[in-house]
Amino acid sequence: MSRAFFGTDGIRGEVGVEPITPTTIVKLGWALGTVIKNHYGKGSVLVGKDTRVSGYLLESSMEAGLSSAGMDVTMLGPLPTPAIAYLTQTARANAGVVISASHNNYADNGIKFFSPNGTKISDEIQDEIEQLMFSEMEVVASRELGKAYRMDDAVGRYVEFCKGTIPRRMNFKGLKVALDCANGAAYQSAPAVFDELGADTYVINNHPDGFNINHQCGSTHIEGLRSVVLEQKCDIGIAFDGDADRVLMVDRNGETVDGDQLLFVIANSLKEQNRLKGGVVGTVMSNFGMEKALADRDIPFVRAQVGDRYVMQELKARDWVIGGESSGHIICLDKTTTGDGLVSALQVLSQMQFMDQPLDELVGKMEMYPQVMINVRLPNDANAQQICTHALVLEAVESAEQLLEATGRVLLRPSGTEPVIRVMVEGYDESLVKQCCESISSAVSNAIAN
Repeated sequence: MSRAFFGTDGIRGEVGVEPITPTTIVKLGWALGTVIKNHYGKGSVLVGKDTRVSGYLLESSMEAGLSSAGMDVTMLGPLPTPAIAYLTQTARANAGVVISASHNNYADNGIKFFSPNGTKISDEIQDEIEQLMFSEMEVVASRELGKAYRMDDAVGRYVEFCKGTIPRRMNFKGLKVALDCANGAAYQSAPAVFDELGADTYVINNHPDGFNINHQCGSTHIEGLRSVVLEQKCDIGIAFDGDADRVLMVDRNGETVDGDQLLFVIANSLKEQNRLKGGVVGTVMSNFGMEKALADRDIPFVRAQVGDRYVMQELKARDWVIGGESSGHIICLDKTTTGDGLVSALQVLSQMQFMDQPLDELVGKMEMYPQVMINVRLPNDANAQQICTHALVLEAVESAEQLLEATGRVLLRPSGTEPVIRVMVEGYDESLVKQCCESISSAVSNAIAN
């Protein structure tokens, strides 16, 4: 993500301290267009968004900025983040822009950039864009202004791509699938993919109104999907987040299946079929149960920092293809260039067919360790790093580590997408894990108050 813009009652950003305005987004588009044109020459930039109401404002502002730099713009409308990555590559565009705040509520929004090959832009190009934001904006001559177009078949193109990530003759006829689209970017594409593959689908939260994205639904609120799975006796439930780059699942018994478990299912099934290339990349948040289960099957495993950028770096450095996060952001590099909720879901379902086993049986081969996480919200002016190193917090962490001894671990980190500090504790004893997590969270709250 390129310096995401977030807000609570409007649009607020991390570029400077002033609220982000349409004028700022125009300038960001101009800076992006100028830098991209310098690197790749004049061409087109694709712009897609999720379903939050501020997307209308931001896409128009982004279009104006890109045009003022002399770049043509192709508007995609509401589409999953990974769809923009895919279309940027296949449409031979010079860059892709996603307007989305992922799993955050409707009042937040953000900007992500993709390179011509469908991956996140490099740090060098990102730095150039940020530096240009502080210079005076220079609009190109009228004859050099970019034009704007709309790709009317963007959803259909992405649907066909997703279907192509599983074997051609495979279908899901007779499989009862519940889908929670989070009133977000997958509200059109996800039902189309599973319908066209023959599944009996029960779709919820696919009527976005600009304000209901992620509201008590999707991968961050799995309860509604669980109810549908149990009531309709579905074989599986699939929940996406607002921009559909994450996926969590519910098995036929109503049990939640997180990203670590889904990673294990994919990797273990491929291993049993002698089709796994290398190992698995997780993060510092990944459940120790996954690490142990993979080790028991001689599947290499490494941890990266939290964030898809770091997972991707490890995958490329090791020439592996599978990695992800417990949040459900899963990367299958043999299928696509970035984390993709729909593609990941299809890989899980295809492994269920290959192994001829329901999801709960595949997941049951891995024992999860009790893990508790509490998000402590920060005031807008709080320094997260100072809070994490406050004496009260360090004392609470040390005390928890002594109680856990060698049977658990503590992780304390500021979120990269929300104004919160995430406190995670993991160990064998669930009650002790909960006690330690609550104690540290209380210390964080006291440090903020002090």
